[in-house]
Amino acid sequence: MKYKNLLTTQNAKTSKGEKLNYLTGILYMLPNYKTCPSASKGCMKSCLQSAGRGKFSNVREARKAKRDLFYSDQKFFMASLVWSIEKVIRKAKRENLTPVIRLNGTSDIDYENIKLDSGKNIFETFPNVQFYDYTTRDDRTSAMRGDWSNYHLTFSRKEDNHDKSMLVNQIFGLNVAVVFDKVPEVWQGRKVINGDETDLRFLDKQNVIVGLTAKGKAKKDNSGFTVRGV
Repeated sequence: MKYKNLLTTQNAKTSKGEKLNYLTGILYMLPNYKTCPSASKGCMKSCLQSAGRGKFSNVREARKAKRDLFYSDQKFFMASLVWSIEKVIRKAKRENLTPVIRLNGTSDIDYENIKLDSGKNIFETFPNVQFYDYTTRDDRTSAMRGDWSNYHLTFSRKEDNHDKSMLVNQIFGLNVAVVFDKVPEVWQGRKVINGDETDLRFLDKQNVIVGLTAKGKAKKDNSGFTVRGV
C-alpha cells in the first residue's frame, strides 16, 4: 500500500528548531469550522493559512486534500500519519536531530480520541516522540490534564475566549498564546516570552504568555483577535 506523506519538515518555523537540534514534522490542513470547531471569526480570518507558503494556491489545494482525506478515509489517513511520523524519525536520525511532531499546524483536531487498529492513539503509538500543539478547545480536557506525557498543549487566546483562556491556565497550568501587533515584555501582569523565536512550545517555561507577532491577515485584524497597542 502506498501511503500519503502528511508531514512537512521544511518551513520557517521548523528551521528555527533545527538550530536547537530538533526536527519538526508539521501537519497542515486547510482549516474550516469542522477541523477547528471552536474557531472564532477572528481566528479563522487571521489563521496562519494566509501566511508564508499558505498564500499559494497549490499549497492550499494540498492542504485541502489532506483535510478531505481525513474525513473521507480516516483509517487510511491515520495509517499514512504513522508512516509519515516514521519517515520523520528516520530523517532525524540521519541528521542527528531529535524528532518532534505537531499535528495541528492549521487545525484543532482531538487526535487523543482517535484510535488506531492497535487500540492506541497516536501519542501512545510513539511514546518516545514529543508531540505538541496549540488549541482553543476547552473540551480537550484529557490532553490538557497531561494524560500523555509526550503531548504538550499551549492554549490559544482569541477575541471571544479571554476569560476562558485565563481559567484554563489556572486549572490546567497551560501557557497561553496571544497574537500581538507588537510583542510586549509583560501582559495582564504576566511575563511574555517571544514565541516567534522558536515553535518548540514544550521547551517554554511554565505560567507565561507566549507572544506571537501577527502574520498574514492577522496584521490587519480588527476583531480583537490581535491585541494592539500594549
